[in-house]
This record gives sequence, structure tokens and C-alpha cells, in this order.
Amino acid sequence: MPDFLQLTGQTFLVFGVANRKSVAWFVAKTLEEQGATVIFSVRSEARRQALTVQLAGKPVFICDVEQEGAADRLAGEITAAGHSPLAGIVHSIAFANYSSGLQPFHETKRADFLQATAVSAFSLVEIARAFKERLLPQASVVTIGISSLLVTPDNYGYMGPIKAALESSVRFLAKSFSATSAVRFNAVGAGPLKTSASAGIPGYLESYLFAEKLTFRKKNLETSEVANVVLFLLSGRSSGINGTTIVVDAGLGSNYFDQEIIRLAMRPPGSKPAGT
Repeated sequence: MPDFLQLTGQTFLVFGVANRKSVAWFVAKTLEEQGATVIFSVRSEARRQALTVQLAGKPVFICDVEQEGAADRLAGEITAAGHSPLAGIVHSIAFANYSSGLQPFHETKRADFLQATAVSAFSLVEIARAFKERLLPQASVVTIGISSLLVTPDNYGYMGPIKAALESSVRFLAKSFSATSAVRFNAVGAGPLKTSASAGIPGYLESYLFAEKLTFRKKNLETSEVANVVLFLLSGRSSGINGTTIVVDAGLGSNYFDQEIIRLAMRPPGSKPAGT
């Protein structure tokens, strides 16, 4: 089969590998299957140790994006190790502090909001700036957003506005970089996924099962399906796409009035679904 994506021999930096269920892991694995070289950036030494088996023999660097200057240090380390210029970067980083449980949005603590913003959104700006001179002229940067920013699940807490800030940053970075390069910035707006990170969100399972009923195919996304779209955006085959969010949700966002959902919602209180 012809190498349609033409990723063979190119080098990509992937942020956010946490385990074999993470989006970043599926992206990295698929990149390697396409003949690309992947450089990994993880949050801490403890995370690197936890991934010793999975990432054995691969270039792994530490970058805690919550720390100011971390992206600049990483860029210097990767350059010193001879891994630049890069054909692309994958930003799959997010954090929210749910230790106090979910609160109404207006009860969000300033410290929690600012921390989550720094890690989940502004880190993309810092990474882009740090690697600007270390990217190939037509490199591609892709981040992971969410499929719906207008009405997010109650159990997503204050991360909806922060993901909106991330996607807005994608557009502003695309415009900013366009003055001096052809580097592209895009986001993948993913529907609910079964990852270790999502498992830590209070009440996520119920939202995940509900979302599955809203997809056209009545089956939620596989993480590999999101990774496949990321690879397309990383490749030159998507050269006409810039400053955009590609929604990958199996139709979830277009199926609010599904007849099965309406039927279940309109059941009299206390009644059971047919067949139970």
C-alpha cells in the first residue's frame, strides 16, 4: 500500500503519555507503525519510571508544564540530543483538581482554575514558543480538545471554559505563526473516551454510557479513532487545514433528538424500560 500520509522518517514530539489507554500513547504507537520516530515528553521522573517497560529504548524527556520555563528547558535538551528539527508536536495534556468533588461552576476556586489553565491551555502557547525555531517550515502541531464546548457535562466541572481557551489558542497560534512560517495548528475535538484520566472524573461513567446512546452508531469512540485523525492532521495531506477543530464524536453532537433517548426521557416516573 502506498505511504499515503508520508510520515516515514519524520520525527514527532508527543506530550502526555500516561499509560496504554491514553490518547498520546495511541498516537505515538500509530506514528511508529507509520515509520515515524517519536520523542516522548512525560510529566515527571515517577511517570517515566512507571513507563519503563512501554517506552524501553525510546527517547523520553521530562517536562512539567506547570513549571515556568519547563518548555524552554525541554527544547534545549531535545536539541542537544540531536532530535530536531521536528515535523510536528502532539499536545495531549490536561489537568483539573477534583479533589474536593464537583462544585457548581460559580464555586470554582481561583487557584484551581489558574492551575488547570496553565497546564491544559497555556502550556500549548509555551511549547509552541519554545520550539518555534526547532520545527520544520511546514510542521504541524495538534492538541486534544473536546467535542462540545457549548454545553459540557456537569461532571466536567470548570474544564469546559479551559478547553475553549485551548481551542481559541490554536487559532491565535495559527495566525501568529503564519507571519513567518507555514507551521499549522489544529485541535481534535474528541467525544467521550475510555481512558484512565477520564475514569478520575466524578460521575464520568454515566455520562459515557449516555453519550454512547447519542452516537449514530450506538457505540462510543475508540481511542485509536481519535489517534487516526491526529495523524492525518500531522501529515502533509491535511495541508489545507489550519486553525481548526476537527470534531470526532461518531455523530454525538448532531443526535440530541434521537427517538430512543426521547422515549426513555419521557417515561413516567418510576416506570421501567420495556423488556425489563
